[in-house]
Amino acid sequence: MARVAVHEPEIRSPGRSQTDAALLLANRLPRLVLEARRVSATLAHGIHGRRRAGPGESFWQFRPFHPGEPAARIDWRRSARDDRLYVREREWEAAHSVYVWVDRSASMAYSSDLAQCPKIERALVLGLALADAFVEAGERVGLLGLLPPRASRRIVERFAEAIAADRAGMDDDLPPETPLRTQDEALLVSDFLTPLDELAPRIESLSSGGARGHLVMIADPVEETFPFAGQAVLQDVEGGARLRVGDAAAWGDAYRTRLAEHRGALADLARRRGWTLTLHRTDRPASEAALRVLTLVGASRAGQGLTGAA
Repeated sequence: MARVAVHEPEIRSPGRSQTDAALLLANRLPRLVLEARRVSATLAHGIHGRRRAGPGESFWQFRPFHPGEPAARIDWRRSARDDRLYVREREWEAAHSVYVWVDRSASMAYSSDLAQCPKIERALVLGLALADAFVEAGERVGLLGLLPPRASRRIVERFAEAIAADRAGMDDDLPPETPLRTQDEALLVSDFLTPLDELAPRIESLSSGGARGHLVMIADPVEETFPFAGQAVLQDVEGGARLRVGDAAAWGDAYRTRLAEHRGALADLARRRGWTLTLHRTDRPASEAALRVLTLVGASRAGQGLTGAA
């Protein structure tokens, strides 16, 4: 029989203080950053590889000064270090930007003994790893509602710092209502267990300006199968409601049917907006979902509105 856990210290009764403690990720983020870097290193870069010098704000590299160039382009501080003249090149920045959002609400702390980690940890690893991969491919990446897009080689650390400081984000299982531009792209990572009538307006708001988007649904293997039998107590970790069930096995078929209907409706919503949907289970490697998302990103930019599961 699978066991489940919500990562809170000494839960006695549900409440906001316990939920905040459960999702305080400051102590775990350094490890998750390292894991995200490892996953990012396994990804095939070059979504539409654009790394080259040009007009922009971010420093890219120094290169030797070529005769005939305007002297105003010389970086005199760098040139003073040796007997050559150098130009400070900036990274080329197009209008296209990617916005990442990771759900950190209480339901994301769920974990069973069949999973490799809690849903929140896998969601953060995927969000950070994909942000790093996008930057390496030449994208400007931002945190939806927290950080503007940037092409920083330290994007993972910047995102981790912003997430650790954002206590308010722990209370919301919906992405911010931030209309994006046609050139923009959204990456939303969540378990998407929120009722569709609440989730749909947010997705429609994000896509109303023509932005593309990708939903990554994180699921614990126990949530997929509901392998319980006998007496059980079901608890809503966000609202605090409790339900004692006399025969949990009898609930299995109805639960799985309801879950399939919810996911089908979410897939239809994504398809209508031209977005993609990826299902990822926490008993599978993070790299599988990351590679799948990169494939879908490339396909959507090529005009192929694909949906799928990893």
